[in-house]
Parts: sequence; C-alpha cells; structure tokens
Amino acid sequence: MKINPSQLGQLLSAYIPKGLPVLITGSPGIGKSDIVAQAAHDAGHELLISHPVVEDPTDSKGLPFPSPDGSAAKFLPFGDLERAINAQSPTVWFLDDLGQASPAVQAAKMQLLLARRIGEHDLPPHVTFVAATNRRNDNAGVTGILDPVISRFATVVELQPTIDDWTAWAVRNNVSPELIAFLRFRPDLLSVQKKSRDIENAPSPRSWGFVARTMGVVPAELELISYAGSVGEAAASELISFLGIYRQLPSPDAILLSPDSAPIPETPAALYAISTALAAHSTEGNFDRVLTYNDRLIDAGYREFAALLARDAVRRTPELQNTHAFIRAQGGPLGQIIRGQ
Repeated sequence: MKINPSQLGQLLSAYIPKGLPVLITGSPGIGKSDIVAQAAHDAGHELLISHPVVEDPTDSKGLPFPSPDGSAAKFLPFGDLERAINAQSPTVWFLDDLGQASPAVQAAKMQLLLARRIGEHDLPPHVTFVAATNRRNDNAGVTGILDPVISRFATVVELQPTIDDWTAWAVRNNVSPELIAFLRFRPDLLSVQKKSRDIENAPSPRSWGFVARTMGVVPAELELISYAGSVGEAAASELISFLGIYRQLPSPDAILLSPDSAPIPETPAALYAISTALAAHSTEGNFDRVLTYNDRLIDAGYREFAALLARDAVRRTPELQNTHAFIRAQGGPLGQIIRGQ
C-alpha cells in the first residue's frame, strides 16, 4: 500500500502507542528514518536504532555464557538487545535497512518480532518495533525480506514523497525560498529513481536537503559543480537555469514598496519564484502589503500562486493568522481559495 509522509506520520502515531509493528519500504533518501524519529518523539517514546545489515545472528540471541558449575549455559543479551530488554520507558526499536541484512540475521529477528522474546528473555510490553527497507529495484543491496519476517508486521506500507509534504518540511526548516520555488515548479525532480550504477547522486528529498545546506556556501562559479554532486548534473543544470530567472526578478522589498503597481510575472517559473519569496519575507508589519499584492495575483487569474503564498507565509510565521489583514482576507476571494471553494 502506497502512502505519503503525512499519512505515514498519522499511521505511526496510531500504531506506536498500541505496540503494533510497522514495516516501511521505499527508495533511498525519502525520509523514512526521519519520519520514524519524529513519530517516536511525538509519542513520547525513546528511540533505539539498530542496523541489522552490520549485525551477526548472535546480536539478536545473545552470547552463550556457562553457569558457574559448567553444567549449562545461558545466552546473555548485549548491545541493542540488552538495551531493549532493560528498557524502562516506552521505546521504539527501529530496525533500519532491514532488507540489506543477511537471511540469517533476518531469521534471528523472527522470534523477537512475533513472540517478543528470545530464549529466556522477554521484551517489555512498552517496546514497539518499526522497520524500514529500500526495495529490491533501488540498487541498494536489498535482495528481499524473508516472508516469515514480513508476516510478523501488523502492516507493510510503501512511502512515496510528495512535493506538498516536502514543502511543509522545507518551510518549517527555513530552506531557501528559491529552492522551494524550483521544486514546486519541477515537482517531478523531487525524487528520481537512479537507473545507472555510476557513482553519482540522484535527486531525492535527502539530496535536495544537501543542496539547501550548501546554498550560499559556495561562490556562483562553483554552484553547478556543488549542486550536481548532490542531485546529478541534469537536475542541477535545471536549478541553475531557474536561479537565473529568480535572481532577475524584482526583489520582495521592491514589490512591497509599491504592491499596488509592482509588476506581476506571467511565466510559471517566475510566479513560483515571486510567491515563494514574498512568503519568506512576510512579517506582521508588512503582511497587509503582501496581501495587497496577493489580491492582484487573484485578479490576474493566478489563484493557485496566491494560495501558495498565503499558506507558506502562515507556515513560516503562524502569528500572521492573527493580523487584521489576514482576518479580512479570509472573508474575500483568498479565503474562498484556501477553503477550496
């Protein structure tokens, strides 16, 4: 079953408190681990992360240790197993990259996943399993997951990134407006499955995150090299072309000086750039002027961009919802657009 990041977060928030195990599949770099970490935090659970790909079957069983008289032996838990068995507070035990683990390591997890015990050791009831894996066609070293292991999860879902979820994350984390505007203009570049085995990166939410961190760090003459190393040359070249358009547009400050007469661009790329930039510059002091320009976008027939501008501005600065300008706008065309009327 395919699921977007928002839906996955909601699913985990329902399953984790009930102790129901979830297996998440999806391509590399789309945020599976981050979503699990956020869900554990939201549920008030500790997060224990294991990487079965570097484990030995004994990691899930313990090491044999003889009794004092030498007549018997017990398996003593160590590492993550010992931490899970002795967990005193609600805990999410996250098995990351499970599909890359050997069949022997996967098989060693089966009793833990279903019976919640290994040998004479029981897992506390407040430990919940969540696992993630890439798919076999992702060139990530995944040969599959044993069917008996899969059947031990309450549900299996496939995560697919969406531009809306990525944008919401980007706005909350102060990603540069020009990158947000570009990916809105080219949402098909948010995540691209790599088809070659060449040693190069492909576009993904994770690799675009690296682009966001390097923007403003490298000089202009090195931008293409830097961004191509993160998302590949084709996507980086498109980004550079978009940045050329973005940087030639009037600055948000210039628009806000005369919102009644500032020019309104006509091309989609420029409209994405202007609306995203104005949202990033919105404050309680200038939001009335932002909304004046936004009304002109609506009058010009660019309702979608007006909605993007208003939503982004409020996401970045929730206090804008309480301004008189925004309250008034709710009773007009902007309010109808936001409500989907």
